[in-house]
Amino acid sequence: MSDAGVTWAGTHTFGAERLVEASTVDDVRRAVRQAPGRVKALGTRHSFNDIADTDGTLISVTGIDAAPLIDLTSPSTPTVNAPAGMRYGVLGGWLQKRGWALHNTGSLPHISVAGATATGTHGSGARNGCQSTALCRIEYVGADGKQHTARAGQPGFEGLAVGLGAFGVITEVTLGIQPTYDIRQDVYTGMPWEHLLSETPAILADAYSVSIFTTWTEPTVQQIWRKSGMGLDKTPPEEWHGAVRSPASDARLVDGDPDALTPQGGQPGPWIDRLPHFRLTHTPSNGAEIQTEYFVPMEVAGEALAAVRALGDLITPLLLVSELRAVAADDLWLSGAYGRDTLAIHFTWALEPEAVRAVLPTIERALAPFDARPHWGKWHAFTAADIARVHPRLADARELFESLDPDGRFVNDYLIRSGVRVAR
Repeated sequence: MSDAGVTWAGTHTFGAERLVEASTVDDVRRAVRQAPGRVKALGTRHSFNDIADTDGTLISVTGIDAAPLIDLTSPSTPTVNAPAGMRYGVLGGWLQKRGWALHNTGSLPHISVAGATATGTHGSGARNGCQSTALCRIEYVGADGKQHTARAGQPGFEGLAVGLGAFGVITEVTLGIQPTYDIRQDVYTGMPWEHLLSETPAILADAYSVSIFTTWTEPTVQQIWRKSGMGLDKTPPEEWHGAVRSPASDARLVDGDPDALTPQGGQPGPWIDRLPHFRLTHTPSNGAEIQTEYFVPMEVAGEALAAVRALGDLITPLLLVSELRAVAADDLWLSGAYGRDTLAIHFTWALEPEAVRAVLPTIERALAPFDARPHWGKWHAFTAADIARVHPRLADARELFESLDPDGRFVNDYLIRSGVRVAR
């Protein structure tokens, strides 16, 4: 058994027989060719389940330390090439120094570019597609141990962009970039629940990025973080949908270190220092936690939130905090936002595994009428049949992955359980 360790929050212990710490693409090719059985890519270990595990060989790509490269060949579509294991915070800081930016980031800048895009991890903003929508090109080592390239516009790219590690080991990605921009963060409190339930789409669309935090049973919504693009959004008002703007930088998340949070209080700054919730230099979120997330159509957002809030007495005792965010529709087959503008309903749970496992089916039954989709890298209780019901392109993705990897080198238990790959 290898010493691959555990996931970031300690929610899964890797069971792989071998761990290869690749420092070059040649190391990856060699490891895939020589591995006696199944293979899986490993990034920054920020998944919460066994999606990135295998009974064979894990290949870590975080040690591939190639420098990013900006391509301005086409002025209308500038891009950056980045190694798969590079953290968003590192890439973002590098781009910012050169006057460039990404359109979106997750709340944690600590996660790897390939890990986030491969699981459809989203960032926030009603006008912003998930991070995977920035993908223009993927370089990966396939089952034959050779390097392959997939480009946007080619047949099947929409299936590979959120590919769950099901077809190879990604070694490099190309992302669309744009000129840098500034963001200010303002915290609002005191929003009545009736405002949120009746105006969810409008609230989430009222700035570049909006995050709503709740524990479901509080009398008014706990906090709303409004991230306004300077020159892109209107000046944040003092009162907003029944909530009041705090003039100070007083945002808090659970019992975490407040210094770990990116600057609040309406102070403008670069996108990479404001779109993430947490600073790259600090431990993100609570640390010891379990995460779950579901994606529902924005058009039924208020109804879905009401259905979850009705379970508040069951949820709140296990919950650290929930976050609600918007994601723009995309055409990526296994994205949580495929084909529909989306509300993401996120749960950060206390590290109480058995109690959390027990409550998930109840939440999922409440959200079933809204065709909720689970986040691939977080805890859920969906079966393969459940996933097939809410992901209309699942069969297409499975067929694509099987054609690229007919011997099942990149199959693992999670992908079989989810119906993404065929059992061997």
